[in-house]
Amino acid sequence: MRALATPSVWLIAVLTRSAAVAAVTSSSTAPVIALQYGSFRGSTSGNITSFLGIPYAQAPIGDLRFALPQPPQPFEGVYDATSYGAACYQQANNPPALDSSLPFNLSSGTPLANESEDCLFINVLKPASAAPGDNLPVLFWIYGGGFEQGDSSLSTGNEIVERSLVLGEHIIFVSVNYRLNAFGFLASEEVLQAGLTNIGLRDQRYGMQWVNQYISAFGGDPSKVTIWGESAGAFSVGFQLVINNGDPEGLFRAAVMESGSPYALRNVSAGQPYYDFLVDYTGCVSQADTLACLRQAPAEQILAAVNMTPNSRDYTEHNLAWQPRLDGDLLVQNPQRSVLMGQYAKVPIISGDCDDEGTLFSLGNINITYLPDASPIELLAVGVAYPQDPILGSPFDTGNANELTPQFKRMAAFTGDWQFESPRRLVLETMSRTQDAWAYLFRRGKSRAYLGAYHSSDLSEFFSDVDYIGMDALVNFATNLDPNAAPGLAPNISYLSGVNWEQWGSNPAAPPLLTFQDPTPSINFTADTFRDGPTALLATLALQMP
Repeated sequence: MRALATPSVWLIAVLTRSAAVAAVTSSSTAPVIALQYGSFRGSTSGNITSFLGIPYAQAPIGDLRFALPQPPQPFEGVYDATSYGAACYQQANNPPALDSSLPFNLSSGTPLANESEDCLFINVLKPASAAPGDNLPVLFWIYGGGFEQGDSSLSTGNEIVERSLVLGEHIIFVSVNYRLNAFGFLASEEVLQAGLTNIGLRDQRYGMQWVNQYISAFGGDPSKVTIWGESAGAFSVGFQLVINNGDPEGLFRAAVMESGSPYALRNVSAGQPYYDFLVDYTGCVSQADTLACLRQAPAEQILAAVNMTPNSRDYTEHNLAWQPRLDGDLLVQNPQRSVLMGQYAKVPIISGDCDDEGTLFSLGNINITYLPDASPIELLAVGVAYPQDPILGSPFDTGNANELTPQFKRMAAFTGDWQFESPRRLVLETMSRTQDAWAYLFRRGKSRAYLGAYHSSDLSEFFSDVDYIGMDALVNFATNLDPNAAPGLAPNISYLSGVNWEQWGSNPAAPPLLTFQDPTPSINFTADTFRDGPTALLATLALQMP
């Protein structure tokens, strides 16, 4: 059970967990795994056994709100691990006002049915035959969502494990929930003094530590973990590479960054206005210890305040209210400087982006908010590097089409390069000198109006049976630390059979990108030299921050 400081909350948690244990059927065929703090019953469907919604830390409620993740409390009985646990509280993320005029729907989809502060759950999907001692590689998934939204239940990983069986490279898939928005990324002088910054990243790290301690019971090898994320999940992977001056602490041996790399962060002080807003909204402004007061405020009241702050669909786009901050502890300096200084984990990596990363974030934008510290000369240089000519804008290579507003394609080009392409290139240019590194570019869907090959459009390539190219690369990489197909694999098994995906640094003049293109399942190799001058300029500006 979960031991909590507030007796009434603790009682509710105990009753809830007791009900979950009592609801477990007595079927002797259901798989049960005993861990140090309790036993968990999963379920088997076909070739896959799943253990879902395992608490990997205590519920961050009451005095544990905004606190570091704490070890789960031991319990008796058998815990029902047959369904996903609650999602962490989500920030509202509304489409821009012009959404109604677009030829597609940008709504966030169906809201998650179950959201709670009690959300620190981890999921393990394994081959049904996997047993302790098999020492299978582990793929550890970190979801995206702008550090505002996201949940492990949205990307289940079942097909990845199934595919690993077909390839004869059996793996285990793990996904983890981490706290979001203000619950995970509260930032202020008060939070800094309490040593409670970047809680969402600390949750991720704690989930990795859980895997290191317990995955062998599921048949996994704690020394063969590959961390992988998309969007904010990929940013998170990048930050995990530079945490502790690049010491992975034996928690992972490889990393995959899908649309996201370590980027320039601002100091904790940049989050102070949002902290102060929460304090005012919850009536804590007169309290001597505002952080303690926020811990006792109703969660719904905090979430209501969060929903009034900027999100990734506002004009501020990636200048998010709730995101990782430089704190002198977990993140001691601009992560891009850490990369240039060699203070990063020396593990094999795959890094890739979509061709039109900036379009989705520019639909509601009327200005650029990323470079408040740039000089007039530097801003002029950026304007020259990203001219108003729609032929040069994003969606790229679409001529004068898709000019939603006079500045849309221009802003989309800059936004995509600032947040994605430029940081990716900096990572690859540096890390390819010290470790194996591969890169890709996703260019499918270029004919899509206004969006092109937009941010997140590649998710199905890695999570569903589109053509198995991306999925096979993941399985190969997690197993062999190389995304190429294993020697001798028949062409009818994998599209990657016979494909030679060379490392990014193999040709410094024209680094190779495995390029996904239309029609599916077409791929080829292109040179990672597009817009190299503008992205180099942006890297120079980013390295000056904060």
